[in-house]
Amino acid sequence: METRIQFRVDEETKRLAQLMAESQGRTLSDACRQLTEQLAAEQRKVSAHDQWLTEQVNAAFEKLDTGNAKFVSHEQAKSSMAERKAKIRSRANE
Repeated sequence: METRIQFRVDEETKRLAQLMAESQGRTLSDACRQLTEQLAAEQRKVSAHDQWLTEQVNAAFEKLDTGNAKFVSHEQAKSSMAERKAKIRSRANE
């Protein structure tokens, strides 16, 4: 099902936008539709990431609640991250 979007702009803005759209071989309506579709695609990515992050946080709390969480010292965490970064950098330089 399709829906209609309406908004107001001044005549000069509309005229200039139409000229630009026409110079690209499309209508102003096509350009507005494309922008709307791009915004929707970006929002889908944000929503998917938010959902993933929520799942990760919930899984971490579940581990904590069940006693399966593993804690490391600050120094261990720094060392582990340094190793991971070094591996990534070495792959990037190959």
